[in-house]
Amino acid sequence: MSNNPVRIAVVGAGGAFGMKHLEGLKNIDDAQVVAVSGTSDKTDELAAKTGVERAVQGLEAVLEMDDVDAVILATPTPVHAEQTIQVLRAGKHVQVEIPIADSLQDARAVLEASQSSGKVAMAGHTRRFNPSHQWIHNKVTAGEFNIQQMDVQTYFFRRKNINAKGEPRTWTDHLLWHHAAHTVDLFAYQANSPIVEANAIQGPIHPELGIAMDMSIQLRAANDAICTLSLSFNNDGPLGTFFRYIGDNGTYIARYDDLVNGKEEPIDVSQVDVSMNGIELQDREFVAAIREGREPNASIAQVMPCYEVLGKLEEQLNR
Repeated sequence: MSNNPVRIAVVGAGGAFGMKHLEGLKNIDDAQVVAVSGTSDKTDELAAKTGVERAVQGLEAVLEMDDVDAVILATPTPVHAEQTIQVLRAGKHVQVEIPIADSLQDARAVLEASQSSGKVAMAGHTRRFNPSHQWIHNKVTAGEFNIQQMDVQTYFFRRKNINAKGEPRTWTDHLLWHHAAHTVDLFAYQANSPIVEANAIQGPIHPELGIAMDMSIQLRAANDAICTLSLSFNNDGPLGTFFRYIGDNGTYIARYDDLVNGKEEPIDVSQVDVSMNGIELQDREFVAAIREGREPNASIAQVMPCYEVLGKLEEQLNR
């Protein structure tokens, strides 16, 4: 590829994660956001505010642009698979926010499209890029730390259909296909071993949202590392995801980009990568993979085992 920046369109730019991508991309010299796409008139305001020349509505308008090399999809989960396939068939690189699909069948279709496209196809599995988790991963790959157990809590207070910005959603989020995907993928990645056993149970189905508001998942990797994941939309307390890594020679607790040891003593992760912003680091990998013509970390192919596990868990829950 030439030395010119990778020309990117962000679709779903006005949402919580669309904004996060725009904030991260402005720090990447090799990236240029040439268009933003949304579903409201506010997209024009967003483009003016962020210095982007073009604002359009819908994905189709973006795919018609000859000067767009790559598309970042920060759109609602139910359209991720269909839109990812559309982007690849239009001959453009794609990064789709987590999850790549909300069914195993659709995830497999995305994988097939990515393998036949010849384009960079990446998933927004941000935990692989957060400096706190990178610090752990580096110790594991260096042979300095072996994970015996991960204990993970993913907690929200979301009894109404709202997004991360507190705004009403037109679609319903899901503990299994979205929030569990983060940890299922991260566990196999950090343990450096595929998942060979998975079990799940869930609480009552919400009468209006039609989803379980509480869920518990157990995982075992081929190297016998285990993971216990608790998820809730009912939690009225500290919100977010908290990871406890219990290893052969230490314990570490990650809270987003903060990391402490088992005694709550802080660990400096500021020098792990060029930024402390996980979304920015994810976007840097996407842009670098395009420029270097290589497979990115968190490619569709690399994260696909996660979705195979989610599919098996869904079968259990539906019995």
